[in-house]
Order: sequence, then C-alpha cells, then structure tokens
Amino acid sequence: MMGFVISDDFLGTFVPILVYWVYSGMYICLGSMERYRLHSKVDEDEKNLVTKSAVVKGVLLQQTLQAIISIILFKLTGSDADAATTQQFSLLLLARQFIIGMLVIDTWQYFIHRYMHLNKFLYKHIHSQHHRLIVPYAYGALYNHPLEGLLLDTIGGALSFLFSGMSPRTAIFFFSFATIKTVDDHCGLWLPGNPFHIFFSNNSAYHDVHHQLYGTKYNFSQPFFVLWDRILGTYMPYSLEKRANGGFETRPIKVSKDE
Repeated sequence: MMGFVISDDFLGTFVPILVYWVYSGMYICLGSMERYRLHSKVDEDEKNLVTKSAVVKGVLLQQTLQAIISIILFKLTGSDADAATTQQFSLLLLARQFIIGMLVIDTWQYFIHRYMHLNKFLYKHIHSQHHRLIVPYAYGALYNHPLEGLLLDTIGGALSFLFSGMSPRTAIFFFSFATIKTVDDHCGLWLPGNPFHIFFSNNSAYHDVHHQLYGTKYNFSQPFFVLWDRILGTYMPYSLEKRANGGFETRPIKVSKDE
C-alpha cells in the first residue's frame, strides 16, 4: 500500500495561506497588549472604516484567487519532481534565490503601489479599500481589492518565483517567510525583541506611517526593504514616541531641504 504523498506544488500554494492565519492568530491570542500598540484599541475600533468580518471575507477571497493562480503557475513551470532532480540543495543557492525573490517583489510592489496612489481613479476605486484600515492589524494585511491583490501580490509573487528560479519546494519557505513579514508589518504592535524590527527598517512602525494621512505619499516600499523609497525620495523618517496612556506613536521627522 502506497503512502499518501503531498506534492510541493500543493504545499507551496496552501502552506503560506495556513501560515497567514496561524501567525495572525498568534497576535490575536496575545490580546490587546496596550503598552506595545502603535494605536489604542479604541482607535482601532473607531477609526477603521471597515468591519472585521468584511476584512476576513476580503482576505479569503484574495487567497482563493491567489491559490488558483499559484496552482496554474506551478503546472506551467513543470512538476516538482523535475525541479527536485535539476536543483541540488545549497545554502548559497537558497540565499541567492531568496535575495533575488525579495528584490523582485519589492521592486514590483513599490512601483505598482506608488502608481495606485498617484492615479486618482485607481486609488478611489481600488487601493483605497486597503486604506480603510487606518489602524492596521495582523489579519488585515491582505485586505485588498481583488484586482489589487492580483496585480500587487499574486503577480509580484509569480515574478519573484520565475526570476529567482526557485523550485516549488523553495517557494514553500520563501512565500511563508514573505507572508509572515507582511502580517508582522501590519500587526500594529512594537514588541521588544521582534527580529523583524532588528533586521528590517521596513517594519510595523514604518508601514504604519504610510497608513496615516500625513504619510500616504511616502513609505510605499513593502514588504522587505526601504531601498526604492530612499532612491526616489519617498522615504519619510519618523520617531517612535511613548504615549501618555501607554503604547507608542509614530511621528514624522521634518528634514530640511539642505540635508
């Protein structure tokens, strides 16, 4: 009797979805954690322009479309058995593919994301849906208009997969990592010892600036680096200040034109 085997194609498609809800659920289980929040729980409940049930439905819709396209992409690029025979495991190869994948996603998402802010029609009818979350929280990370989810996340992910040359098995780990990073950037918390805050300038506080009215024309980069914001002048520096009633607050730092 043959054992049940789950293909890398299947895992590469559905593990990142599972990771999304498990990692988001971890933040839910942590509770309100008011002393580490970038906004108060009251602000989260009052300022956001969409219900949490609508957010869950929106995310599930995007993940369904994303799964369908991922399955098609894996089938078009060959079976995981073929990939296993042509690629031997190497830490150097893995690191190179991860770095290329990260740079491709960052480049694609920066320019598409920025254009959705510059184009009034696209912002009003598509991207503004994501900005209904003025106070971001973990499981709202992928709350987007379906077309934005397709353009920004799904196509961006497909390009990173193709340009990096990663196998479906590598894609399991890469897209799970990218998912965790995206959720963390929207978690609305500044937790001590968070490795994403230590190793990445692009983090929950950095992205929180973009979700505020004063920062909507800045900090477009996501989800890994701040490279394109710095190169193209859309980087907004900020300070992280303690609120009197607990928690933190991001405040923009004014930089003189002479600097």
